Amino acid sequence: MFNPVEKKRTVWVAPFIVMVLASSWLMSHAQESQPFPYLASDVDVNRPLSAAMHRSFHNYPSPVLSENELYTQFKYTKLKGFDYNGGDGTITRRDPSKVLLEKGKYYVWYTKRHTKVRPVGMQNADKATDGIPSADWDLAEIWYATSSDGFTWKEQGVAVTRPPKPNPGWRSCATPDILKWKGKYYLYYQAFVEPSGLRGDDCTVAVSYADSPDGPWTHYNKIIIPNGPKGAWDQYTIQAPTPLIHNQKVYMYYKVDFNLPGPRWSAMGLAIASDPLGPFVKHPLNPVQNSGHEICFFPYKKGVASLAIRDGNEHFTIQYAEDWVNFEIAAITEMMPIAPNAFIPDAFADNGDGRGITWGICHFRNVRGPDGNQYSELARFDCDLSRDVNDLQMKEYNILWDPEVYYRLGLTKKQYERIQEMNKELLAK
Repeated sequence: MFNPVEKKRTVWVAPFIVMVLASSWLMSHAQESQPFPYLASDVDVNRPLSAAMHRSFHNYPSPVLSENELYTQFKYTKLKGFDYNGGDGTITRRDPSKVLLEKGKYYVWYTKRHTKVRPVGMQNADKATDGIPSADWDLAEIWYATSSDGFTWKEQGVAVTRPPKPNPGWRSCATPDILKWKGKYYLYYQAFVEPSGLRGDDCTVAVSYADSPDGPWTHYNKIIIPNGPKGAWDQYTIQAPTPLIHNQKVYMYYKVDFNLPGPRWSAMGLAIASDPLGPFVKHPLNPVQNSGHEICFFPYKKGVASLAIRDGNEHFTIQYAEDWVNFEIAAITEMMPIAPNAFIPDAFADNGDGRGITWGICHFRNVRGPDGNQYSELARFDCDLSRDVNDLQMKEYNILWDPEVYYRLGLTKKQYERIQEMNKELLAK
């Protein structure tokens, strides 16, 4: 039966729906028509945004670079107290560990090679012997030094010697990092059993432990993180082991070079253990970071931050993973330190409130001696990646480098000739 009341209701509801939809459309388009605000603080981050502006407000700690706590420039200082034998290439120091503050002084561990002759080069690895190194880190051991200010250091001697053959590291021990766990100390490092260059830069990860930062250190003489199976990204190398404590476990980040003999790809992996001596279980999402060469990780707020240096599509970035696994770019910078590791007071605090870093030790691997030969030496870097410091000079950007810095990256003779040949072909048309 026809109901006249229903007819009236239908007639009334339809225009109401049209008005609501129209109002909604007008409101959304009115918002879109509003110009982007002058002040970043006035931006409604939920308004329609371009992809670039969406990243500014949703991907970075701050849309304004100078207010981004994970952006910094880096300042460098030559260290005092280390001898390099006149720069003849027979002594090299590189790949420092985290800096620890223990017993009222700073400690740092590093790779040291002191050989009678300089390296012959990885391309000549077949000429390496028990006394002739192939690479800068070949025939090396782990040494350490202490300091009262972080600028002047006193070398204390060897910490980890090369163990007897065939134990991991008998050929060379390099690229250490330190862990403090329940009153004991653990030094993780790359363990070589052949000269670098024979089959690439193959190595595994080994560890030594001690009751004091001054040692004595005991070789565990076992591989801590095994290489992957044949065909896996980490089948040949696991480098730069970097331990932190999270959720009462050891989070070990590491670097792998893979995709060879094609274009080399450097990426970062993660292995986790409940005990410093393992077993370490590799994370199923490895690699967890797609760029970087040497690495530096440090607790930051609830998560972990990292310096992605030199290699990869996301090189020269500072990244952050709140869950300690899934990294996002937090800042882009330049002139980042080579092979850095930092003074990280809360590296092992596991308190979910990482404060960040302000300084550390890195190396320069292309220092030239009087005869032009290269070697590596340690240096200090300073920065402001700390929640407790606000150094605006460290937050500077749009820096103008000396023109000679750019001209040094000039064309090779072959490139110049190619361009000239192209010019001839174009002008002849």
